[in-house]
Amino acid sequence: MLHALIIDDNINNIEVLEMLLAQHEISCATVQSVRHVEKIVSELDHTDVIFVDLEFPQGNGFQVLTILRGFEKLRGVPIIAYSVHTSEIDEARLAGFDGFLGKPLQAQRFPSQLKRILSGGGVWDV
Repeated sequence: MLHALIIDDNINNIEVLEMLLAQHEISCATVQSVRHVEKIVSELDHTDVIFVDLEFPQGNGFQVLTILRGFEKLRGVPIIAYSVHTSEIDEARLAGFDGFLGKPLQAQRFPSQLKRILSGGGVWDV
């Protein structure tokens, strides 16, 4: 079974993404605080895709990206920024994210976006 990691401080956003992923039989782990990212990632056995919100009360998704890229076991795992701040798409690309999805996620578009992400294609959709 495929496994995703969702890093977002908003439980409503987490629940929506969990539901969309569950429709594709993808299980999820979640992190709601930048402070807990390293601990949770170190405990994960396997991750196929990571979704990172860009805005947190203490920290941001760009800091999270740096933390994630420090884990050898995540090398090659697509890390996707997802945010209401669609104006940050270019900054996300320059920072090294593997894709960007604008919030709110669109249920009708998500299956094709997910397929492209999991096949190694870049998704840069606002």
